[in-house]
Order: sequence, then structure tokens, then C-alpha cells
Amino acid sequence: MTILKSVLLISAFALLSGCAGPTLDHYKGSKPDLDLKEYFSGPIKAWGIVQDRKGHVTRRFDVELVGSWDGDIGTLEEHFEYYDGKTDKRTWTIKKIANKRYEGTAGDIIGKADGEIEGGAMRWAYEMDLDVGDKTYRIKFDDWMFLMNDGVLINRSYLKKFGFTVAELTLVMQKQDQK
Repeated sequence: MTILKSVLLISAFALLSGCAGPTLDHYKGSKPDLDLKEYFSGPIKAWGIVQDRKGHVTRRFDVELVGSWDGDIGTLEEHFEYYDGKTDKRTWTIKKIANKRYEGTAGDIIGKADGEIEGGAMRWAYEMDLDVGDKTYRIKFDDWMFLMNDGVLINRSYLKKFGFTVAELTLVMQKQDQK
């Protein structure tokens, strides 16, 4: 093999491995530890934005969430209020399937969402059909949640079509006192 071929092969491998993206192993031992059942119990307020692939904010919204658990099965009620006046609801059913592993379903989610926790981070992946104007697109969501201090959880979602990120969603959640 010539030196040029070797250099090209090594460069191609480095480029492809750089595209692999983050893994949960990076967050092993990070604090505070995320306990899904504990965090998603009771009321939570959230504020979010959606950005297009150029970084422009295309949507802003507030969310009221209430979570409850019965053993290893959780229910998370979400009520969305968009700044354009529209509203939406989603009810998640979340099931702990193994240590640090969860699956979830909701009416507008295709199949099951898969989740895994490591330290203070969670990766949550699922598909859903999104209406954009007069068209509907099947989008893959790659959610990364990071537990912060003071009951704050930051959720960064990468919305993908054909493997390319077409939009990003940022959601900041804060646990509320039980009434």
C-alpha cells in the first residue's frame, strides 16, 4: 500500500469516527445522579425553544408537567402552550425495564421510546410524525437530558431526518413544590 493510500485511509477513518457523536459512557459518575422516578414525580414547569438548522428560533413554548409512578410504571402528563396561541397535550407511559434502562410510549410516538441513564445524563430516542405547514414528516428525536442543581433538568433534542439534524429543541425544566 502506498503512503498516499495509507494517509487517505487514516484520514477517512478519523473523519468517520469524529461523526460518531457523544455516548452515555462520557457521563459515567457525573453528579448529581439522575433518578428518573424521583425527578418525574410531582409538578414540573418547563420553557422551550425550537431552532431550525440555521439556528433561528422558530417556536417558543411553556410546558406544565405532572409525573406519577406506580412501582416501575410512570405516567407523565405534558400540557404545551405555544407562544402563537396553540396548545397541545401528551401523556407518556414510562416503564423501567432494567437498571438504568427505560422505555416509553405516547399517543403521537411511533413505536416505543428507548432511554438509558448514566450518572446525571439520560439519552431518550424515539420517532414521531411532525406537521410542518401542510406536510407531515417522520422525525427521529435524539434527546439528551442533563440534571443540574436546584431541580433543573436541561433537555437538548436533535431532530433528525435521513440522519441529518434538521432542527434542535432546548427545554429547561424545573421541579415545583408539591401543593
